Amino acid sequence: MSVDDLVKTAVERNEGVINSTGSLSVNTGKYTGRSPDDRFIVFDDKTRDTIDWGKVNHKFDGEKFEKILEKMKQFVDGKDLFVFDGYVGANKENQLSIRVINDHVWQSLFARQLFIRPSNEELVNHEPDFTIMCINDFQAIPQVDGTESNVFILVDLTRKIVLIGGTQYAGEMKKSMFSVMNFLLPERGIFPMHCSANIGKNGDTALFFGLSGTGKTTLSADPNRKLIGDDEHGWSDNVIFNFEGGCYAKCIHLHQDAEPEIWNAIKPGAVLENVVLNNNIPDYDDNSLTENTRVAYPLDYIPGAVIPSLGGHPKVIVFLTADALGVLPPVSRLTKESAMYHFMSGYTSKLAGTERGIKEPKSVFSECFGAPFMPRPASVYAKLLGEKINKHDTVVYLVNTGWSGGPYGIGTRIKIKYSRAMVTAALTGALDIAKYRHDDIFNLDIPTEVLDVPSEILDPKNTWSDKNSYEISAKKLSQMFVENFKKFQNVAPEIINAGPKVFP
Repeated sequence: MSVDDLVKTAVERNEGVINSTGSLSVNTGKYTGRSPDDRFIVFDDKTRDTIDWGKVNHKFDGEKFEKILEKMKQFVDGKDLFVFDGYVGANKENQLSIRVINDHVWQSLFARQLFIRPSNEELVNHEPDFTIMCINDFQAIPQVDGTESNVFILVDLTRKIVLIGGTQYAGEMKKSMFSVMNFLLPERGIFPMHCSANIGKNGDTALFFGLSGTGKTTLSADPNRKLIGDDEHGWSDNVIFNFEGGCYAKCIHLHQDAEPEIWNAIKPGAVLENVVLNNNIPDYDDNSLTENTRVAYPLDYIPGAVIPSLGGHPKVIVFLTADALGVLPPVSRLTKESAMYHFMSGYTSKLAGTERGIKEPKSVFSECFGAPFMPRPASVYAKLLGEKINKHDTVVYLVNTGWSGGPYGIGTRIKIKYSRAMVTAALTGALDIAKYRHDDIFNLDIPTEVLDVPSEILDPKNTWSDKNSYEISAKKLSQMFVENFKKFQNVAPEIINAGPKVFP
């Protein structure tokens, strides 16, 4: 079905409405974010010794998977289903052919806009390597089916099937295929990354790592650079490549002047999730449904987007963190060793709405800036990062897009325009020649001046009215870093020594 037909059918089936922008508005009901406790990977000979089993990657029995699959097939028998055939991975050499089966037409539109769309010629002989069966109206019975709740996301890497049920949150489809790629690619020596990517006029590629809400999508949508992708990429021996064919941007407090590329992408064909409508006009400041309001749109809705979405080896990597404690500097330069440390740590604040039950920012350490989607041990991905940085002399910066002047509730979030200015300084090489001071608590090098950024905010201590409280909070976070890093085994001393220090 064409995009127009999908939208028309969604409206006819009362799954959504056309709002004033011409985009399709939908509500996902109770589930407005991912359900990490309901995600499982089938435990078998293929996954027994390769998955990092634990609180992120939960085991699921193969026989129970088969029973749920059969029950789902019976459930949809005789019902309308909507099928999308396409790809994950813009690099043909490492492309995964997929089929997405939905019972809600708007979710089929989401799949069409987020994954890579095939040509008419490719459709003729399309054979899926992986199948996603996402049936929103089918719910599990935990005591019978072995799930945690009536919602489930089941990944079977041997059968090459993903089963999703009980939730209308479309992001589960996108992230389940991300997890699949994160399992498959390291075996080929390819580094899978939870990052956005863009490219400058001189062909210089940049990567932006970070969890949801840290600014990956916003900061990579730069009018002076071309977007490769906003969330999921692979780094091979030859190329950076996007896994997706679209973007899934947060809409909370979206304003045209601050984020014009995303604002202008909200037009016919785009899907708005859980955005409140007032007189049919989207109100991006009304978060009464959820903080995790989203828009899904194809990559070519961003002017000058790179299609096919490929780029060269990156000159600059930016690690994005949203520090809710308000003590990390807004920007700092990392050595190769401290880059490895902060990649393995993956510190940020889990922001409200991205997962069920998160009502306000919560400090977390998410290995590789994407632990919920990384099935293999963190050391596998960290080793790949280290090899790539060494081989291509990539410069790494840590940018805090979180709070300043105090923690969440007291301080204020760092303005997007300041974060953009810091990123621009990193990408143009201005930070290569800047003067730096060393922060002893976090063991970081901080520039003393950045163009278009007030100098006083570069030192977070200056923004706190109570300097003693800052010291206490900063040392508390430093201690959290050290304690978290103890879980990693056999790490080189130079990497450990590149991290924050413990103070009495």
